[in-house]
Amino acid sequence: MSERSESKRIGATQHKNSGRNNKKGDATWQNFVVDFKEYPKGMRIDQDIWAKAVTDAMKSNADPALVLVMGDGNRKTRLAIIELSLLEQLLENQK
Repeated sequence: MSERSESKRIGATQHKNSGRNNKKGDATWQNFVVDFKEYPKGMRIDQDIWAKAVTDAMKSNADPALVLVMGDGNRKTRLAIIELSLLEQLLENQK
């Protein structure tokens, strides 16, 4: 996967070394710290993966998000995972 191309695709700022330095996570987009995950067939999300995303975001006083890229070649499905309470808040603010 090219975290660089996925970051560019959504207009995110990529973190050097995929968050192994001071800035955690793979990129920053809006108020989100984003971790990109890519799997050709699909993946299983568990509490440990989400806990790491939350911890990384907390260090930047931001909201956690996972961006899943499933498939390969020209057939990719991209999903964003955020907390339900945040989605509800975003929808409420649109009213």
